[in-house]
Parts: sequence; structure tokens; C-alpha cells
Amino acid sequence: MVIAGDFRNGITFEMDGNVMQVIEFQHVKPGKGAAFVRTKIRNVISGAVTERTFNPTDKFPPAVIERKEMQYLYSDGEL
Repeated sequence: MVIAGDFRNGITFEMDGNVMQVIEFQHVKPGKGAAFVRTKIRNVISGAVTERTFNPTDKFPPAVIERKEMQYLYSDGEL
């Protein structure tokens, strides 16, 4: 499990059925009240970026993303 208090740039996790990647994060400890984590996250599939705050104890399942380098070989007519 990925805990919101352990967020770092580049971490990927699943949230609401979507794969999200942390772009920016900031741990905030206000003088009054509980601490929270302010983040900027990107939906890996759609590319949409949203800002959201999390409780540091929120847990999410990790998402594993495989990256492969590919080479374009040739053009085949309309394909």
C-alpha cells in the first residue's frame, strides 16, 4: 500500500479506478488542526492534472507501470 504521508514525485498509485502519478507534493503542518498533504497529481491515462489534499494516513494500492523503449521500423501503406 502507498500511504499519502510517503508521497514522493513520480510515485504511481490507483485512486477511484484510475492510475495517478504524483507531480508535486507538500506536507503541511498548520499551527491549528491536523497535518495534511497537498498534491498535484496526473491521471496517467488521460493526462489530466488535478490538485488535491490528502490525510497523511490515506492508503492507496500501488500501480506498476512498465516502460519499454520501442523503435518504429517502417510504414505499411495506411497503417
